[in-house]
Amino acid sequence: MMARFSEGDRVKISRRYPAAHHRVPNYAKGAVGYVERVCDAFGQPESLAVGGDGKPLQTLYRVRLNQSLLWPDYRGETEDTLDIEIFEHWLEAEE
Repeated sequence: MMARFSEGDRVKISRRYPAAHHRVPNYAKGAVGYVERVCDAFGQPESLAVGGDGKPLQTLYRVRLNQSLLWPDYRGETEDTLDIEIFEHWLEAEE
Protein backbone atom coordinates (compact mmCIF):
# COMPACT_ATOMS: atom_id res chain seq x y z
CA MET A 1 0.00 0.00 0.00
CA MET A 2 1.36 3.40 -0.97
CA ALA A 3 1.25 6.08 1.71
CA ARG A 4 -0.34 9.36 0.60
CA PHE A 5 1.85 11.46 2.91
CA SER A 6 5.57 11.41 3.72
CA GLU A 7 7.63 12.42 6.73
CA GLY A 8 7.67 16.21 7.06
CA ASP A 9 4.39 16.80 5.16
CA ARG A 10 2.03 19.34 6.72
CA VAL A 11 -1.38 17.81 7.38
CA LYS A 12 -4.69 18.81 8.91
CA ILE A 13 -6.79 16.40 10.94
CA SER A 14 -10.36 16.33 9.65
CA ARG A 15 -13.01 18.02 11.80
CA ARG A 16 -15.68 15.36 11.30
CA TYR A 17 -18.00 14.19 14.05
CA PRO A 18 -19.42 10.87 12.86
CA ALA A 19 -21.93 9.10 15.08
CA ALA A 20 -19.99 5.85 14.58
CA HIS A 21 -16.96 4.70 16.56
CA HIS A 22 -13.74 6.51 15.60
CA ARG A 23 -10.25 6.88 17.07
CA VAL A 24 -9.63 10.63 16.76
CA PRO A 25 -9.78 12.67 19.97
CA ASN A 26 -11.94 15.80 19.76
CA TYR A 27 -9.07 18.06 20.85
CA ALA A 28 -7.09 17.05 17.73
CA LYS A 29 -9.86 17.61 15.17
CA GLY A 30 -9.01 20.54 12.92
CA ALA A 31 -5.42 20.69 14.19
CA VAL A 32 -2.53 21.22 11.78
CA GLY A 33 0.79 19.49 12.25
CA TYR A 34 3.32 17.50 10.31
CA VAL A 35 3.96 13.84 9.67
CA GLU A 36 6.68 12.73 12.07
CA ARG A 37 6.58 9.12 10.88
CA VAL A 38 4.75 6.80 8.51
CA CYS A 39 3.94 3.77 10.69
CA ASP A 40 2.38 1.04 8.52
CA ALA A 41 -1.02 -0.05 7.15
CA PHE A 42 -3.64 -1.48 9.51
CA GLY A 43 -7.32 -2.35 9.51
CA GLN A 44 -9.73 0.56 9.81
CA PRO A 45 -10.77 0.89 13.46
CA GLU A 46 -14.25 2.13 12.49
CA SER A 47 -14.87 -1.17 10.73
CA LEU A 48 -13.11 -3.42 13.24
CA ALA A 49 -15.06 -1.92 16.16
CA VAL A 50 -18.33 -3.28 14.75
CA GLY A 51 -17.05 -6.71 13.72
CA GLY A 52 -16.00 -5.77 10.17
CA ASP A 53 -12.87 -6.91 8.40
CA GLY A 54 -11.11 -3.53 8.60
CA LYS A 55 -10.64 -3.34 4.84
CA PRO A 56 -9.39 -1.56 2.97
CA LEU A 57 -6.29 -1.19 5.13
CA GLN A 58 -5.32 2.39 5.98
CA THR A 59 -1.89 3.87 6.52
CA LEU A 60 -1.27 5.02 10.08
CA TYR A 61 0.83 8.16 10.66
CA ARG A 62 2.42 9.70 13.70
CA VAL A 63 1.52 13.39 13.49
CA ARG A 64 3.29 16.01 15.59
CA LEU A 65 1.16 18.92 16.85
CA ASN A 66 2.23 22.07 18.66
CA GLN A 67 0.58 22.08 22.09
CA SER A 68 0.18 25.86 22.23
CA LEU A 69 -1.98 25.62 19.09
CA LEU A 70 -4.08 22.80 20.54
CA TRP A 71 -4.92 24.52 23.81
CA PRO A 72 -5.23 28.34 23.90
CA ASP A 73 -4.45 28.45 27.65
CA TYR A 74 -1.35 26.25 27.35
CA ARG A 75 1.39 27.64 29.62
CA GLY A 76 4.26 25.35 28.66
CA GLU A 77 7.12 26.08 26.32
CA THR A 78 6.17 27.24 22.82
CA GLU A 79 8.21 24.35 21.37
CA ASP A 80 6.24 21.68 23.28
CA THR A 81 4.63 19.13 20.98
CA LEU A 82 2.24 16.23 21.18
CA ASP A 83 2.56 13.18 18.92
CA ILE A 84 -0.63 11.38 17.96
CA GLU A 85 -1.23 8.44 15.66
CA ILE A 86 -3.90 9.11 13.04
CA PHE A 87 -5.15 7.02 10.13
CA GLU A 88 -4.82 8.39 6.62
CA HIS A 89 -8.55 8.72 5.96
CA TRP A 90 -8.63 11.38 8.71
CA LEU A 91 -5.86 13.52 7.18
CA GLU A 92 -5.95 16.30 4.61
CA ALA A 93 -3.01 18.01 2.90
CA GLU A 94 -2.23 21.42 4.41
CA GLU A 95 -0.21 23.93 2.40
